Amino acid sequence: MALRRFDLEAGGDSFAFKPETEPTIAFWLGKYPEDKKRSAVIPMLWLAQKDNEGWLSEPAMREVADRLEMPYIRVYEVATFYTMFRLQPVGKHHIQLCGTTPCMLRGANDLKEVCHKAIGKPMSVTDDGRLSWEEVECLGACANAPMVQINDYYYEDLTPESLTEILGKLQNGAEVKPGTFVDRLNSAPEGGATSLLEGDLYDGSRNAISALPNLPKDTPADPAPQPTAVPKAAAPTNTKREDGKTTLIKDSKPAPKTEDKPETVEVAAGEEDDLKRIKGIGPVNEKALNELGVYKFSQIAAWTPANVDWVEDFMSFPGRIEREDWIAQAKTLATGDETDFSKRVDAGEVESSKDEGDE
Repeated sequence: MALRRFDLEAGGDSFAFKPETEPTIAFWLGKYPEDKKRSAVIPMLWLAQKDNEGWLSEPAMREVADRLEMPYIRVYEVATFYTMFRLQPVGKHHIQLCGTTPCMLRGANDLKEVCHKAIGKPMSVTDDGRLSWEEVECLGACANAPMVQINDYYYEDLTPESLTEILGKLQNGAEVKPGTFVDRLNSAPEGGATSLLEGDLYDGSRNAISALPNLPKDTPADPAPQPTAVPKAAAPTNTKREDGKTTLIKDSKPAPKTEDKPETVEVAAGEEDDLKRIKGIGPVNEKALNELGVYKFSQIAAWTPANVDWVEDFMSFPGRIEREDWIAQAKTLATGDETDFSKRVDAGEVESSKDEGDE
């Protein structure tokens, strides 16, 4: 893409938005918070271009920057990046001629010759100020190639002859209706539609058909209904929400049998083991275990799978005992040995294993 520069001589020294543009400016500024209003820079530049006879002068860009409280250079960067912003004067009717592949294959090069002869080189303006032109990338009307955009409107399915006629009318001050210049409706086939012509497609009468068309003769019109799939149950949860609070609930599996409760013991004060030396048992869990009559490492070391299920159900943390390997840790500690975790607890390095009030 060619280097895009401002025309500093043609722009004058000042610019002001038209009074009738102010409500539209207020609309765009109202879409963003006060500290984010620079987000409106593209629509503001577009409105400035509209109010400046189709191009952006340097004073117009400065006005946009002042309104949005942006550095001038930031607005210049946007204006020079997007080719929809024109940086030099254009004619009253500015022609954008699509030269991308579909239009080129359908005759866009012939339309360029028309523009060269009628107007001059790209971005030049006729002496009467009415016409200017440039070649642009795809305008998104490939089905109607070749085509041009004149100001805000598309003129499609053009030939050198039809474009010459359009330019002549515009130069003489006549209006030209936009749209296609062949016998078609929008992007429908030239000459009219060639398919989907049946009137009953559009009058609603086909809504009453109860059987599918083109079914084999031995296929019943109304096949036997298939069994309805049973909706999959929602994923289970172990919480419930009531009165704005989330509480733990028991799962739906049968409650462990009473006989699976671990063996309990009674110990004299000061003879209980520090169960917090097992990773996964903090002060709260230790208190709960003590309430069950579990005070010793040897008790936990002797738990059976049924005992584990019972304790996990009682304390509402399924899978945790196995996941944190309480039993293996308890077996080690019951023999008087230490684990890496118990050493850290003894050294006071594990905050979650300290009783309330411990230093």
